[in-house]
Amino acid sequence: MVEDVANPAGERSGQFGALGLHLADPRVEASVLGVLDRVEAELRAGVASADPLVTEASRHLVEAGGKRFRPLLVALSAQFGDPEAAQVVPAAVVMELTHLATLYHDDVMDEAAVRRGAPSANSRWTNSVAILVGDYLFARAADIAADLGTEAVRLQARTFARLVHGQIAETVGPRDDDPVAHYLHVIAEKTGSLIATSARFGGMFGGASPEHIEALAGYGEIIGVAFQLSDDLLDISSESIQSGKTPGTDLREGVPTLPVLYALASDDADAASVRLREILATGPLVDDALHAEALGLLRESPALKRARETVRSYAEDARARLAPLPEGPARRALESLCDYIADRTS
Repeated sequence: MVEDVANPAGERSGQFGALGLHLADPRVEASVLGVLDRVEAELRAGVASADPLVTEASRHLVEAGGKRFRPLLVALSAQFGDPEAAQVVPAAVVMELTHLATLYHDDVMDEAAVRRGAPSANSRWTNSVAILVGDYLFARAADIAADLGTEAVRLQARTFARLVHGQIAETVGPRDDDPVAHYLHVIAEKTGSLIATSARFGGMFGGASPEHIEALAGYGEIIGVAFQLSDDLLDISSESIQSGKTPGTDLREGVPTLPVLYALASDDADAASVRLREILATGPLVDDALHAEALGLLRESPALKRARETVRSYAEDARARLAPLPEGPARRALESLCDYIADRTS
């Protein structure tokens, strides 16, 4: 909408603040917002089907909103070439449709009842419909990617393969792997891969140099992992609902996030660490008293401190990946994400 683009302080640009992103240059902000506006329109058109049920179910998560982080990275990465290039918006749509497809499948596997504040597709239409709609969105993403060329199709397929491998690894759990190494691998496959390809697509279809494209893709992979890890910490440390969930949700559901894995792997002999390991070893903490005790112990634990250091190291690694890129507002915007991640869990 013209009003939003002309007013960088307007409501829609507030989504950048929600991601910790600072776009100090009005021209870059207007360019990015323009891409995101066109992405929204094409997302709705792109999921339309001759079957009204398929259209309704496919638009369910599109219309529920979201941060559109992956299209945002496409738009920002295109700033290192020509952000107005014709293929930038379709590339962003491919990435968001791929992401949305995974959410339909995730909700079935997690038996989720709510997604983005609305009833999940599986709870509204059944698991079978949700799985098939996710498949439909993958197909629509591939169809749009075909118009971008063979390399785009190959990259989208390889990214999809990584997503599947990550989900399988998470479902099966560590085999002979160290649990922490396994968890970091799962996040790289499930989260980092798609964000890396988003940054790569922005550089590719904006016409950036090969060196800059590789730098952007490396940054995307690491910043994606860092964001997920920082959400893990917020689930433990936040007194509010910064993470988008009630604090301690992962503990209650028995999800082994990084602070929990560090605590379980610890050999600290102090009474608090020993007690924490005893509680965490029992699995999902559905008992309110045990849940509150574990949450309190984790917040004061060396494991949480170690997890914070890990997040900070990923944020600094992501920043280092930007070194080959030219100085300017687009690079500073990407650097601001690194600062945000390092600071939000301090």
